[in-house]
Amino acid sequence: MAALDRGEASSNTRTHQLLRPINSEGTGLRRHAPGVVEPISKGQRGIAPFSAQGRRQAENGCGPERSDFRPESAEPIGPPIPRKFFPRPPERVEDTGIGRAFLTDLAIRILYQGTEMTGSAIAERMGLPFYDVVEPLLARLRHDRDIDVKGQHGIGDAAYLYGITEKGSLHARDSLERLNYTGPCPVPVSQYIESVNAQTVRNVVVTQDNIRQAFADLIIADDILDMIGPAVNSGASIFLFGYPGNGKTAIAERITKLMGDDIFVPYAIDVDGDVVTVFDAINHTRVDEAEMGGGRGKPTWDDRWVKIERPIVMVGGELTMASLDLLYNDVGRYYEAPLQMKANGGMFLIDDFGRQMVRPQDLLNRWIVPLEKHVDFLNLISGKKLAVPFEELIVFSTNLDPAALVDEAFLRRIKFKINIVDPDERQFHEIFELVCAQRGIAFTERAFQYLLKTRYAPPGGHAMRMCHPRDLMDQLIAIAKYRMVPAVMTEQLLDAACNTYFVNVFGDYRSSSTAASRHAWVAKR
Repeated sequence: MAALDRGEASSNTRTHQLLRPINSEGTGLRRHAPGVVEPISKGQRGIAPFSAQGRRQAENGCGPERSDFRPESAEPIGPPIPRKFFPRPPERVEDTGIGRAFLTDLAIRILYQGTEMTGSAIAERMGLPFYDVVEPLLARLRHDRDIDVKGQHGIGDAAYLYGITEKGSLHARDSLERLNYTGPCPVPVSQYIESVNAQTVRNVVVTQDNIRQAFADLIIADDILDMIGPAVNSGASIFLFGYPGNGKTAIAERITKLMGDDIFVPYAIDVDGDVVTVFDAINHTRVDEAEMGGGRGKPTWDDRWVKIERPIVMVGGELTMASLDLLYNDVGRYYEAPLQMKANGGMFLIDDFGRQMVRPQDLLNRWIVPLEKHVDFLNLISGKKLAVPFEELIVFSTNLDPAALVDEAFLRRIKFKINIVDPDERQFHEIFELVCAQRGIAFTERAFQYLLKTRYAPPGGHAMRMCHPRDLMDQLIAIAKYRMVPAVMTEQLLDAACNTYFVNVFGDYRSSSTAASRHAWVAKR
């Protein structure tokens, strides 16, 4: 009764403000990114914006801790949830939230690696507009004789071709000794915190209708869906358990379809001069810009941000405690965000929970504070702690006995526990038909009943698993290729598939090795 896949400022941030007490009095304006403000309703928790504390917070660019806002009605899957965060491009150097010294160092490092580049190319690498932002930085470098104009490739100041001088090479090498980062300009950590809180998964609303649309490509019982829907609405945590092969991972992957809209993530963030890369091409899927622009060209957001599908970060037995903290690059002298930070705004799936190289209890202890406070604390090598939002749906999936893995205190923090049970015979039959149709093989009722009788009938028969039809038919096709016979659902080919798939058999069947003896055994039964 589970599932089978039908388709197989250096910023002047004060991150501790994330933990300040907040109230829900009054209404006002929230500032998300340069030039963007939005109403805050009484239903959204935040510091009163016109109080002294609210003014200080606005000046520092740090938003409220998080929002409990819920849309009044849920849209079907596909239409986006009304966006609360849109990063406007900076219009001046000050709008970047990053200090001029950092920006000029970044520009000269980029030019040092590129030898000669146009102003527009440097601006593109930095993810910043050329005019009024990158142009004054290059003018400063020219004034200091760190760079020279070597020519012009086109019309306008942006087409000037810049080259680095000997003095500039010394400047660049000195900068590279301190920080060897040449990617897009980071955004202040305060803006990142705002973006995560504004794009939280807890703004997603799931109904009985749209959950069935999201799981339309799975065979799954309605009672399972009726447990998954409220779990997603909670935006908190889910514990999926049950026997292997019943689709726990497939279910977890489909949950992201319920989240619907896209979100923005920065390439990197600035934490008091330290750079932390956030965007990950492996775990983040870009949204096609041509499609987003609707034929009108590239959308006008800050190029330091990437628009992505809500992320799903999946880890298994390879998960270690080190991967859950900031990873310092000794060569580049910058950090990479941990997995759970990359999953903000989406889902973090810990598959095969209990089979990691670290003790389950150690992993569980790591999640206690984030699950309760929606805040995660990360360590920098300087000894500082960075507080970032923990706004994601975390899913634990295991086929081990939960009682042997977790204690009562941890289970209390996991809000939804869902047992993914074996399919019944009707579901098993439906899955087999579906798998056969996918592979272009005619479903044979007689062969199916033979399989049930010889392999699954009690006493001692195998338990039905959602993955068995898919796996057995793939085995059957491989065997048919080897024998140079048509891949047909016959008793003989099913027998051969079962012999190489199942490890343990039962009764007199255990010693049978030929097709004839198996048929005799069935007749005797």
